[in-house]
Amino acid sequence: MSSLLDHVARGGRLPPEPFLEIVPAPSARDFAVLSFPARVVIAAPVTLDWVNAHLPDTGDEFSEPMNPPFLHALERHLGRRVNNIDQLLVASALPGPPPVPLAEIQDHTHPRVRHAVGYRDHVHVYAATGGLLTVGRGLAGRWELSMEVDPAHRDAGLGRALVTAARHLIPPDAHVWAQVAPGNAASTRALLAAGFTPAGAEAILQTPLVAAPGTS
Repeated sequence: MSSLLDHVARGGRLPPEPFLEIVPAPSARDFAVLSFPARVVIAAPVTLDWVNAHLPDTGDEFSEPMNPPFLHALERHLGRRVNNIDQLLVASALPGPPPVPLAEIQDHTHPRVRHAVGYRDHVHVYAATGGLLTVGRGLAGRWELSMEVDPAHRDAGLGRALVTAARHLIPPDAHVWAQVAPGNAASTRALLAAGFTPAGAEAILQTPLVAAPGTS
C-alpha cells in the first residue's frame, strides 16, 4: 500500500489490470477502499469472492466498489463505519519556511485535533492567527494534513496559506495528502490554489462497531 500511494503521489498511473485489487490492511486501524483512474484497491481483511458477492450490479463496474450499498455491506461485515467518501489531493514538499507564522502547540482538546489523532499517528498541531493546522502520519504511513479557519478569518487566503505550510513541514522527498468531502468547495479551492493535485477518492473504515445479529 505504501509503494502504491507513493507511485500515485509522484504522478504515476496504476495499471488497469486488475481493475479491482484486494491488499492487506496497512494496520489494524486502517481499513479502506481507494479509487483511482481505472483502478480500485480494497485494503481490508476480505476475500475477492466476498467482494464479488456483495458488489451491486449497477452496470458500471468502476463505480460499484464506492457504491453506498457495498460500503454498507463492508461496514457490517467488518464491524466498522465509513465516515465519508472523500476526494484525495496530494502535493510534494516545498523548501524553506512556511508562508504563515505558526506556533506548534500541545493542546489536543480542539475537535479538529481530536479527529486527526483518531486517524493519524505522530500528529503535530500548529496554531496561526485565525486558524489551525495538523500534520501527521495516516494511511500506510503517508503524511496527511487537516486544517480549520475561524469564521472571522475566512475569505482572506488563510486556508490556502495553511495547506501550503503543510508542504513546508514534511521531509524534502515526501508528499502530503488531504482528504476533503466532495461538497467542501472552499477547502478544495484552497488546496488547488496551493498546488495540490486531485488523485482519487477513498472511504476509510474506522471505529469498531458492535456487530449486528445475523451479519456476515
